[in-house]
Amino acid sequence: MRKHSVLAWAMVVALGGFLFGFDTAVISGAEKSIQQFWHLSAFEHGLTISIALIGTVIGSLLGSRPSDRFGRKNTLYFVAIAYLLSSLGTALAYHWPVFLMFRFLGGLGVGASSVTAPIYISEVSPADRRGRLVGLFQFNVVLGILISYLSNYLISQGGEGSWRWMLGVQAVPAFIFFCLIYLIPESPRWLILKKGDTTRALEILRIINPLNCEQELASIQRSSLDSKGNKHATESLFSGKYKMQVILVTLFAFFNQVSGINAIIYYAPRIFEMAGLGAHSSLLSTVGIGMINFIFTLLGINIIDKVGRRILMLVGSVGLIVSLFLVAFTFYSGQLSGFAIPIYMMMFIAFFAFSQGAVIWVFISEIFPNQVRAKGQTLGSSTHWIMAAIIAFSFPYLAESLGGATTFFFFGFMMILQLIFVWFFMPETKGTSLENIETEIVLH
Repeated sequence: MRKHSVLAWAMVVALGGFLFGFDTAVISGAEKSIQQFWHLSAFEHGLTISIALIGTVIGSLLGSRPSDRFGRKNTLYFVAIAYLLSSLGTALAYHWPVFLMFRFLGGLGVGASSVTAPIYISEVSPADRRGRLVGLFQFNVVLGILISYLSNYLISQGGEGSWRWMLGVQAVPAFIFFCLIYLIPESPRWLILKKGDTTRALEILRIINPLNCEQELASIQRSSLDSKGNKHATESLFSGKYKMQVILVTLFAFFNQVSGINAIIYYAPRIFEMAGLGAHSSLLSTVGIGMINFIFTLLGINIIDKVGRRILMLVGSVGLIVSLFLVAFTFYSGQLSGFAIPIYMMMFIAFFAFSQGAVIWVFISEIFPNQVRAKGQTLGSSTHWIMAAIIAFSFPYLAESLGGATTFFFFGFMMILQLIFVWFFMPETKGTSLENIETEIVLH
């Protein structure tokens, strides 16, 4: 029963990931209708698509502050409210600036969610199941993407105003998420390190790890002390003490986005039309992408605690290189008839979901010590979202001016660099307690 309690908490918090994925991808089915409805220029259209990402960058940059000050649980309430208001506001907006404001609010929710939800799950998870449980967040992200693609396809049959329903339907899961947060406890590590409330923390640790809860409590308390036994003062992430973790997280998040994943998630129908598919077939093909993403993320999170983070990343990097170069060569050859590019794109999605998709939020949430974990998660999330905003904003221009071949050659070359990074620099963290990972990184 106790084991299932931790799983239930992780599943509730991972609903934030579902809304994250839904909110991120739902715009792909509505973007052309929105452009036509407000007669947007190319710049205005790019701003409309990327405004949520700008909000996401800000939300992720600020995410550690409420998470550390008010607690992981209370911050998740803000996330749920942001998603709920954003979905209703964008669905009902009749003025473009109002639409932008509510899309921006949804982005704040995504950014804060990408910081707080993985931290919470990592802090309530036993070491031997942490990868799978934090992986539930990414699993729900791709489930949200899949459901949004499927929802867009079904709702698109409803005529001109269907884009409003595409955006507004998100209010239902957002309200459910808000209600379920009430049922989860606060993070025991936050209670110990920020509130000094060892009594409540021990009650929660007893549910998480009944056999070793006293030892885990002592280990968490020791992690808050320096070598002289004094409580750590507020530490800067960039003091030099955490240099290796900062480098690892920044590069990991950077490579996640220069793979081209968000360009594909946001502009999949447009890419398929570039490859010669009709508008209806393009929208349907995105459902296939969502399904592949879902299946291979599920596979990745089911084996991440068995084979480890590094193996997934090594295998995935090779697959990403091959699939991206196949897409690039197909565009370069000009032989765009048939389903070659959709097949290669689904191959790309499979390898991404299996590796980067399954690993990123697990790896970022676990490699920083307790006292700076929220700040470290903020660094990783904000780097991820800054790069996502740059890629999403520039992709239409790059694809139009440079062509599909050059654009995808660039993404493929970036994945060669990722393979080098993983091979030589990425440490393995599977099965290691959060309090011991710092030592493992130093030894690595």
